[in-house]
Amino acid sequence: MTPIAQIRAKYLALAPHLDERARRIWAATEARSLGYGGPTTVYRATGLARTVIHDGLKELDQPDAVPINRIRKPGAGRKRIVNHDPDFPRKLEALVEPLTRGDPESPLRWTCKSTRTLTRELARQGTRASHKTVAAQLHDLGYSLQANRKTEEGKQHPDRNAQFEHINRRARKGMARGNPVISVDTKKKELVGNYKNNGRKWHRKGEAPKVNGHDFPDPSVPRAFPYGVYDVKNDRGFVNVGSDHDTSQFAVASIRAWWRQSGRKAYPRAKGLQIMADGGGSNGYNRRLWKWELQKLADELKIPVSVCHFPPGTSKWNKVEHRLFSFISQNWRGEPLVSYETIVKLIASTSTSTGLQVICRMDRRKYPLKQKVGDEEMSNICLCPDVFHGEWNYTIKPRRIKTKL
Repeated sequence: MTPIAQIRAKYLALAPHLDERARRIWAATEARSLGYGGPTTVYRATGLARTVIHDGLKELDQPDAVPINRIRKPGAGRKRIVNHDPDFPRKLEALVEPLTRGDPESPLRWTCKSTRTLTRELARQGTRASHKTVAAQLHDLGYSLQANRKTEEGKQHPDRNAQFEHINRRARKGMARGNPVISVDTKKKELVGNYKNNGRKWHRKGEAPKVNGHDFPDPSVPRAFPYGVYDVKNDRGFVNVGSDHDTSQFAVASIRAWWRQSGRKAYPRAKGLQIMADGGGSNGYNRRLWKWELQKLADELKIPVSVCHFPPGTSKWNKVEHRLFSFISQNWRGEPLVSYETIVKLIASTSTSTGLQVICRMDRRKYPLKQKVGDEEMSNICLCPDVFHGEWNYTIKPRRIKTKL
C-alpha cells in the first residue's frame, strides 16, 4: 500500500472522532514523520488544506501559541462558495468552455487560461473568488491547469483546437458504444546495458551503482523500443518491447499483441476499435505502411479500425504519455537498464494508487526498414477519410476475405 493510501485509510478511520484542533495536530504529525514533501502527501491523502497542515506544524513547535480550548463550534468557519452561490461551477465552466480542449466525459480535458485570469473575469461578472478556490473547483470539474507557455510549441496549425475537440468526441462516442479506445505511441528508445538512467534511488552512502562514464555507444549496442497501448476506459497499459526497429509494422504488431492479450477479453462485443496516435513516427498519419498494416489488422479483427492523429507538435497531450509512460519513467528512475529482462520486469511492475496496471512482453521479431507500399496496395485499402481533416481522421474497414486472427 502506498503512503498516500495508508494515510487516507487512517484518516477515514480517525476523522469522525477528531475535533478541529486534533485533526490539525494529527495531520501535522503525519506530515513531519514523512519528512520532505510530507505536507503535500498528507494533503493529497486527506484533502485537508496545506495551510491547515502548516498551522498544525507551527502548533507542534509552539504548543502554547493557541489555547487548547480554542475550537470552533460545528458549522463554524467560512462556507464554501458553492454554499452561497450554487451557480458558481456553471459560471466558471462557461468561462473555460470556449478554450477547453475536451468535454466533461472526455479523457482529454484541460484549460489554457490561468486561474488568476479566470478569477479576474469572474470578478467582472460580480462573483468574488480567490484563484485557489477557482483551481480547486476546476479540479472538481475534471480539469487540470496547463500554463500558457506549455501549450506554445512553435507554429500552430489553425485547426489544432478543433482537432482536439474532434478527438474527444470520437473517444466519447467509442466508449459510449462499448468499443475499445486506445492511445498509442513509442516511448523513446532505451540503451540496454550498464548506462546511466536519470533519477535517484535510495542507497546506502557510497553504494550507488557504478555505470559507464559515457552513453554514446556504437550501433552494435542493443536498444529497446517500448511501444505502449493505453486503454483509456479501463486504465490499463500494455507495452510491447521491441529489439529491432521502430517501424509501422512493429507499431501495428504491438496493437495486435494488445488485442490478443487484453483487448478481446475486455471488449468481447466490440464493433470497432478507436486509436488515438501522434501525427508522426511509426504511427504517423502519412505513413503508407501504417495504413497497410492497419488494413491487415481490420481484416483479422473483422471490425473497423478508426484512427485520430494529434496535430503536429502536440504529442505530449497523447494520453499514453502522461497516463502510462510517465509512470514507467518514475518506476525505473535511477535503475540501469542492464538487460531486456530488466526492462520488461520494471515496466510490468508499474502501478499507481488510482489503479493503473501494466502488462509487458518482449518482442524479438525482426522488422526491416524501408518497406515500400505501392500504389496498387494502397488502392486495396478500404480507407474512409472523415469529413473533417481526412488526413488525420479516418476509418479502415475490413475487406471481405477469410483471415485467421
